[in-house]
Amino acid sequence: MLTRSQQAAASLPPPTADALAFSAALSRHISACISAADGWIGFDRFMDLALYTPSMGYYSGGAQKFGAEGDFVTAPELCPAFAQTLGAQVAQLLELSALQIVEVGAGSGQLATDLLLELELHGVLPERYAILELSGELRARQRATIVLRAPHLVPRVLWLDRLPDHFDGLVLANEVLDAMPAHLVLWNGGAIAERGVTVDNGHFAWRDRPARGHLLERAQALATECEIVPGYLSEISLAAPAWVAQWAAVLGRGALLLIDYGFPRREFYHPQRCAGTLMCHYRHHAHGEPFYLPGLQDITLHVDFTAIVEAGCEAGLELLGYTTQSSFLFNCGLTEILARTPVADSLRYLPLANAVQKLVSPAEMGELFKVIALGKGISEPLLGFVSGDRSVTL
Repeated sequence: MLTRSQQAAASLPPPTADALAFSAALSRHISACISAADGWIGFDRFMDLALYTPSMGYYSGGAQKFGAEGDFVTAPELCPAFAQTLGAQVAQLLELSALQIVEVGAGSGQLATDLLLELELHGVLPERYAILELSGELRARQRATIVLRAPHLVPRVLWLDRLPDHFDGLVLANEVLDAMPAHLVLWNGGAIAERGVTVDNGHFAWRDRPARGHLLERAQALATECEIVPGYLSEISLAAPAWVAQWAAVLGRGALLLIDYGFPRREFYHPQRCAGTLMCHYRHHAHGEPFYLPGLQDITLHVDFTAIVEAGCEAGLELLGYTTQSSFLFNCGLTEILARTPVADSLRYLPLANAVQKLVSPAEMGELFKVIALGKGISEPLLGFVSGDRSVTL
């Protein structure tokens, strides 16, 4: 009988022999970690190993991830208009805090490049544009992108290995929270189990254990707050709220601007979303089998934005705004950015208009993706949230 991962493979593009060997090596490493942990690890640990094992994980290996040749397309890869529009909000925040930016998980470097060029037009270039990136392979790609398209701005860019001890300015993260490892939890009446990973006949397999510690406390709290029915399976991210709290301890005057897909808590744990939000991306195919080709596919989950706000506010941050990507971009002048390209120039305008449609359409990224700002010492209303703010839903 085929495993579910083998069944998923039948409908996906076949990997090369080298890619298969790469994945097999990581699978052996994960299996060894499971064996060392008495035959079981939580899904959060599996996800961490699959994505971030040095030189072997999805984000630390050498495979193409972003754009048409990769596994998925992020907003900055669609068109420069995303970063150009974002530039208006970034410029305002820099003027209200300090001329410094830290971008976390900068992908291919496309957002950094387009944003720096746009800020140059605004006359609000940051004195320092730091990129917090642990992958050496991605650092090289980011540097190459910036050198190619904005060589005169390279001296302003540097790479970090860890959070700074203190920071004033803007912390920017686009599609970072969704890739942070999360626990899988099964609510079954009064019993709450953590779903983890074991090895069965040489294949990864699910196995449940009673939840415990802080995870059990969070699961119990959610069961009282939300309408969670017996048999409900979903994710609880402890890492993402902890990450926000870490930045709160570092931030002096400035803001976190986070862009990702997700929901307020009551939508995240809606009764109809009883199988969770876990999703994998491989060669522009989305599927739900995280055991398929470890190291060659992305593993993601939606963001519980209520948890993000709670963690930030408990750590001393203030909620500055929360809205859809569509509202945020229109508030920041997307229409004016689009108008920079003449309609008569169809070879340039039509692809741009199609890309912009994906950014704002409710059927594409416009409604599912949200933008949230948390900060300290920022008293003025932020441009991106002047209309359509949904903070009340959190």
